[in-house]
Amino acid sequence: MMTGKARLAGVLGWPVSHSQSPRLHGFWLDQHEIDGAYLPLPVAPEHFASAVRSLIHLGFRGANVTVPHKEAAFRLCQEQGNTLTARARHVGSVNTLVFDADGHLHGDTTDGFGFVENLRAGAPGWQAGTGPALILGAGGAARSVIAALLEAGCPDVILTNRSRDRAEALAADLGGPIRVVDWDQRGPACAGIALLVNTTSLGMTGQPPLEMDLSALPQSALVTDIVYAPLETALLAAARLRGNVVVDGLGMLLHQARPGFEAWFGVAPAVTEALRTHIISGKK
Repeated sequence: MMTGKARLAGVLGWPVSHSQSPRLHGFWLDQHEIDGAYLPLPVAPEHFASAVRSLIHLGFRGANVTVPHKEAAFRLCQEQGNTLTARARHVGSVNTLVFDADGHLHGDTTDGFGFVENLRAGAPGWQAGTGPALILGAGGAARSVIAALLEAGCPDVILTNRSRDRAEALAADLGGPIRVVDWDQRGPACAGIALLVNTTSLGMTGQPPLEMDLSALPQSALVTDIVYAPLETALLAAARLRGNVVVDGLGMLLHQARPGFEAWFGVAPAVTEALRTHIISGKK
């Protein structure tokens, strides 16, 4: 039961009705019997800055930020008195806001953290330093994934995107051992890699399929897809059939939520099979 002392947080997006975050955080709030609430907060882009300031005045502890507000949140956190984590500065976007007692913003990006934690949980023993990673896509998700992999010790990233220019720009922006290959070379580029990651929407429910030749992929390579609708994409199904270890994308969503929940509600939550089942059941 909520009281007048309830801790409040939410997710800012436009639209936000599709977000699984209220269901996810609600599970943890119930599990830990916390006096608090996590709310969906639909906010149009032109009202984003004023909405964030209103949340502070209303006593919110913070909020998640989803499409299309991540870059706007980053810019707010660059203002005087606000702060950004090193990984948020590197990626250039924010998905987690924490409000302090003085009304200042602290911005973080936890997508990369969630990605790496999902691999560690789904493929025990996996290490980023094992070998090169091939990343499909050059959008915001790819940016977070690549930054996290490099921070975790990945020795070499091969990046490919339908628009090579966008991949080149991302590689130049992030820096480090990133090399770009043409989209039509994505199959041959699998040779010798230790990790294959699809960060595109291809293969997602309602989107075109991802056409991928896996014949050059080592059987020892781990394959993951940040898409979680469907839970097992065609890429993961094909990789599993040929003997590769695969990790679905749902865990990335679950693990990226952990730092924010702990900051807002004071409890470090766990990602469990019960939580996965709860989220999956809500998507049906």
